[in-house]
Amino acid sequence: MSATAVHSLWTTAADPITKIDAPKIEYGQLSPTLIVIGAAIIGILVEAFVPRKSRYYVQLFVSVVALAAAFAAVVGLAAGGYGTTKAGIAAMGAIAVDGPALFLQGTILLAGVLGVFTFAERRLDPVAHGNRVDSFAAQAASVPGSDSEQAAVKAGFTTTEVFPLLLFAIGGMLVFPSANDLLTLFIALEVFSLPLYLLCAVARRKRIMSQEAAVKYFLLGAFASAFTLFGIALLYGYAGSVSYATIAQVVDGTIGTVNPALAGTMGNDALLLIGAAMVVMGLLFKVGAVPFHMWTPDVYQGAPTPVTGFMAAATKVAAFGALLRLLYVVLPGLRWDWRPVMMGVAVVTMLGGAIVAITQTDIKRLLAYSSIAHAGFILAGVIATTPDGVSSVLFYLGAYSFVTIGAFAVVTLVRDAGGEATHLSKWAGLGRRSPLVAAVFAVFLLAFAGIPLTSGFAGKFAVFKAAAEGGAGALVVVGVISSAIAAFFYIRVIVLMFFSEPRPEGPTVAVPSPLTMTAIGVGVAVTLVLGVAPQYFLDLAGQAGVFVR
Repeated sequence: MSATAVHSLWTTAADPITKIDAPKIEYGQLSPTLIVIGAAIIGILVEAFVPRKSRYYVQLFVSVVALAAAFAAVVGLAAGGYGTTKAGIAAMGAIAVDGPALFLQGTILLAGVLGVFTFAERRLDPVAHGNRVDSFAAQAASVPGSDSEQAAVKAGFTTTEVFPLLLFAIGGMLVFPSANDLLTLFIALEVFSLPLYLLCAVARRKRIMSQEAAVKYFLLGAFASAFTLFGIALLYGYAGSVSYATIAQVVDGTIGTVNPALAGTMGNDALLLIGAAMVVMGLLFKVGAVPFHMWTPDVYQGAPTPVTGFMAAATKVAAFGALLRLLYVVLPGLRWDWRPVMMGVAVVTMLGGAIVAITQTDIKRLLAYSSIAHAGFILAGVIATTPDGVSSVLFYLGAYSFVTIGAFAVVTLVRDAGGEATHLSKWAGLGRRSPLVAAVFAVFLLAFAGIPLTSGFAGKFAVFKAAAEGGAGALVVVGVISSAIAAFFYIRVIVLMFFSEPRPEGPTVAVPSPLTMTAIGVGVAVTLVLGVAPQYFLDLAGQAGVFVR
């Protein structure tokens, strides 16, 4: 074939394509996420160019200012009606800006601010070689116990790159519950998971355990991501689109024009059911629901405690947001298929978390199993499939995240020669040695147990009420039984703290800087306010409970 013939073929084939349309991005509506990601990139540049002595202060300033600005942007969008009347789809159909998205983004950002405060704490460990140190390894890349690590400790290094990692994780979490197509969902999942794998591995004390936790989390997380991606591929094969709205229309059978190439697969329910099951499985892994919970106790115990607190609070909020959107926006037509399965998962999660927690002797593992039980309680609200179900889940997530960060912040204060004293026997008599710390921890434990006048009670009441009205009365009975079992081990810790004799060689309670005090103080305040006067916040969650379709 001559060159001219090839050229003419090429030009005729190219003629119909006139131009590629530039993407239309609503920067204002995406501003919370863009601010956080921008600050994370600035944080990386700070690591590269700012002298080591000043990095900690610059990173702390950048992180707090960015999260405060992003929260202000969320409030601005909500005040501008983007949560209700102006709710819509932004960024070429990739991101939904609506009530649930803004409510969850605000919760994640506030949890992020408290997370930054606990990350920045530098008064708990004794001063090493004349330098204040934090919870993170002096040099994360060095082998535990090696000469290079000891040299880094002697030089007084601190790992300030945890701040940009935290911001990247928060950026991914902001996109996750607002993703409006499956690819955006997957990218957000990876953006917030990868920094968390790294953060789990950088504890200053117990480095080997910390690295083991990170490897477990990474391997199991990679499996969960693979399941999610395979599920996305099957759903794409079923509907011919990754967009939530299109998949929902194909499931309901309301789609207008059908591509002839897809007509064959659209009747294939096997693709739909297996694909949906795999995507939901990936989300249940992130939530920590039984039987996908195996990573939770090991990672919570091994990771640096500030990371555990942030991860326990924010990951749950982001993952439940994504799960709600998937079930309520994409798969409402499959309700009769997914409801019984999710009911089963909720029952085993509530009972499994509560029963196994009784046997735990480590405070961080106990809180890990407690978080698994809470995932079951929140699933009860998800199963309600009513507007009340959505708003009760939003309220519970908001209340739970503050209690969790506060509780783990208290855990960082109780220390002995080896760092944090997390074995329960060490907490005996803490109420006599340090009444204030023990009292604060007791408030958090009572909130976890769902005792009246705490946020935990208001949250559980809202979720169980929604489940009962949604026709899942049996689930509420199981939930109340699990709550009673759970109350046993929370109250056991309170009895241990206040009614046991303190040991002479027991741990000391470190006096934290104002940063950790703020995190704990905000946790206590939110716990009591949401418990005593929850109505305003329940109304707020109710207004925010409508998904844009």
